[in-house]
Amino acid sequence: MSNSAYNYDDTIAALATPAGIGAIAVLRLSGAESFTILNKIFYSKGGNLIDINSKKANTIHFGVIKDKDIILDEVLVSIFIAPHSYTGENTIEISCHGSVFIQQQILYLLIANGARLANPGEFTLRAFLNNKLDLSQAEAVADLISSGSFAAHNVAIKQLKGGFSFEIKDLRDRLMSFAAE
Repeated sequence: MSNSAYNYDDTIAALATPAGIGAIAVLRLSGAESFTILNKIFYSKGGNLIDINSKKANTIHFGVIKDKDIILDEVLVSIFIAPHSYTGENTIEISCHGSVFIQQQILYLLIANGARLANPGEFTLRAFLNNKLDLSQAEAVADLISSGSFAAHNVAIKQLKGGFSFEIKDLRDRLMSFAAE
């Protein structure tokens, strides 16, 4: 699916944690070429390429990310196989050390190997387009991220679980029943 502004069939990458220095950072890669891209840069500590295609879904693997012969970082790689991921696509999450330099270098390497930088909110947009979330749930993701109190958090969690959608469906069903009578 694509429109004039964006191509939703390509593979995207972005930092999934807030930008800046921290103990760890998570980069997300989503799209049909996710595994192909990672297979070019993910190695065992012994120096052998790790074939992500041979790994089970929903598993985590330890290794190193290398740019040619240069080790960028020791990482944990989480694998999610379509349609059982947040976006509904093949998805990789790379947990690395939180150095801004390391984050930038890994992101650059992902892009150099075929991904493009994701637009803000694009992972959630893809989840919506792939019917992993409805519109109310997609909006709840932003509300959850920005929640600053227990009450705001609680409302966003209920909305994310589909509470508002269920209420609308129930009202629709009742209206249809009423109209049928």
